[in-house]
Amino acid sequence: MPYGYNGKILHINLTTGEMTVEEPPESFYRQYMGGSALNLYYLLREMPPGVDPLSPGNVLAMSVGVTTGAPVSGQSRLTVSAKSPLTGAIGDAQSGGFFPAEMKFAGFDAFIIKGRSPKPVYLWVHDGEYELRDASHLWGKITGEVEAILKEELGDEQVEIAQIGPAAEIGVRFAAIINMSNRANGRTGMGAVMASKNLKAIAVRGKEGKKNFTVANPQALSELARRGAKILPESDVAGLAKYGTAETTGAQQAMGMLPSYNFNSGVFDEWEKIDGTTMYDTILRGAAEGKQDLRGRDTCYACTIRCKRVVEIKDGPYQVDPHYGGPEYETTSTFGNYCGVSDLAAIAKANEICNKYGMDTISCGATIAWAMECFENGKITLEDTGGIELRFGNAEAMVKMTEMIARREGFGDVLANGSHRAAEMIGRGTDEYLITSHKQEAPAHMPQLKRSLALIYAVNPFGADHQSSEHDGAYEGDKLSYPERMAALGLTQPQPKLSLGPEKVRFARITQYLYSLMDSANVCQFVYGPAWQLYGPQELRDMIEYVTGWDVTIEELLTVGERRLNLLRAFNAREGIERDQDTLPKKMFDKPLEGGPTAGIAVDRQQFEAALDEYYRQNGWDVETGNPTRFKLEELGLGWVADQLNL
Repeated sequence: MPYGYNGKILHINLTTGEMTVEEPPESFYRQYMGGSALNLYYLLREMPPGVDPLSPGNVLAMSVGVTTGAPVSGQSRLTVSAKSPLTGAIGDAQSGGFFPAEMKFAGFDAFIIKGRSPKPVYLWVHDGEYELRDASHLWGKITGEVEAILKEELGDEQVEIAQIGPAAEIGVRFAAIINMSNRANGRTGMGAVMASKNLKAIAVRGKEGKKNFTVANPQALSELARRGAKILPESDVAGLAKYGTAETTGAQQAMGMLPSYNFNSGVFDEWEKIDGTTMYDTILRGAAEGKQDLRGRDTCYACTIRCKRVVEIKDGPYQVDPHYGGPEYETTSTFGNYCGVSDLAAIAKANEICNKYGMDTISCGATIAWAMECFENGKITLEDTGGIELRFGNAEAMVKMTEMIARREGFGDVLANGSHRAAEMIGRGTDEYLITSHKQEAPAHMPQLKRSLALIYAVNPFGADHQSSEHDGAYEGDKLSYPERMAALGLTQPQPKLSLGPEKVRFARITQYLYSLMDSANVCQFVYGPAWQLYGPQELRDMIEYVTGWDVTIEELLTVGERRLNLLRAFNAREGIERDQDTLPKKMFDKPLEGGPTAGIAVDRQQFEAALDEYYRQNGWDVETGNPTRFKLEELGLGWVADQLNL
């Protein structure tokens, strides 16, 4: 009897309706942990190269981790992977909430989904039992409606549901998978893949599984959980708990690192109107009544931080239902400062639309911002937009275009493909304004200033991502802010600002392994990590041991992260994606920032290219192609992957 995990993986063939249960050995779980690494194991083994992402041949893998469901902060995470319809490369997306823990209690560590159902269906999994049910009555309905219908149909308000919205059904390429109507596996279009399989939802419930869930060392785990609750008020994440991730808006502005007007500037004069503190004081649920206790805060299973925003707007042009949560920093930025929009209610409305219809807020908001810059420069016209003045600062146009994308109406039908594909469709030099890497829109952290992120945005296999490594500020300056946590990773030499030499590359690579591990063990990056987290790498190691009983080391765990990174790169190599796509958009090299303390700064191309070479060398990869070598793959126990690549 394993501790922490079930040892069962459910394979679903939607074409035939056949379902089988696999029971891998303990060694498999220790090697891959769960999450992204486990998903990639099945994608590489069961999907041939060259598959159309929206065809039945794509494999959709959904998994939790070996510690999911344990009574401690930061473990209720779900990773979904498949070939991305947005990028054509590997797709990978994480979410939190209560669905991951309930999936574990329902009896399974992963769902491996193949084929395409001849009609809409949903998967019902409860206490080790599973069945496919008709979902024709759910097709076309928004997430809140589907949740209500299924909970009544299944006779249990505590059923957790991961689902696609109408945006996925009509092929929005950055469609998300949504649980709780407000938690998103958002990036890379995993919702569009799920919709292409005619799979509307997955409902899970584990009454007996929760009762019988066991860990190896419950006393030590309980002490770790109590310690987290005790140190939270004095920790760096206390502000995160109260104000959400948007509490960072002011700090980004002060440093000239708040990406504004489609990344043309690092400052936004009206930033205070969309800051996390303003949200707390104005539109968080309970703010109007002056409530202080847990105002507008939701949480994930067993987490003490409670950082999830819940907003409510009852009056005005943008009324918002609290059922759909509230915007985080990336969302306030992409619909806000990216678009030059300072109307917080409009931003919250755009977030609600994305959660109702099932779309990634980052790609959606960034795609609209790109279209606004194109419009400002005459590359997109009123004729294209159907008469909508798609200009920076136009909140009404931003909300309207979000709705049009969700329904693929008018110009929204073009933007529903993401900015990279939209630029290919439109032409006219619109590609000059893109902020994409590997065809995915950049999140709200600026590689012009965070030089290690410039590298990670470029090399990350599933596109620009801000949660795939630690940010530069943690390793810059005269001394380390978190010396013990960094020392646990072998990082003891903080670097100058705007540097990207070998040691900064090593920092990017090592922390990339750590974050890669966290997306495989499926733990929250705001709870475990080297900076701005409740705990740190040592506590992550401890937690995994307390749950599973494995006497792991930090080095072993980092190897899991390195293994996952090599699996991601190997998948892309099979698809013909190599070093030439490991780059940044032209504007980040060629167009210096405007205004504020970072005016005149751009990414240094020569520095960037030298860092790329260094990064490949440090990873043990081929510098010419950027691909893993046979030696490296065999070192990581992935000789079978090397065979696939004919190395």
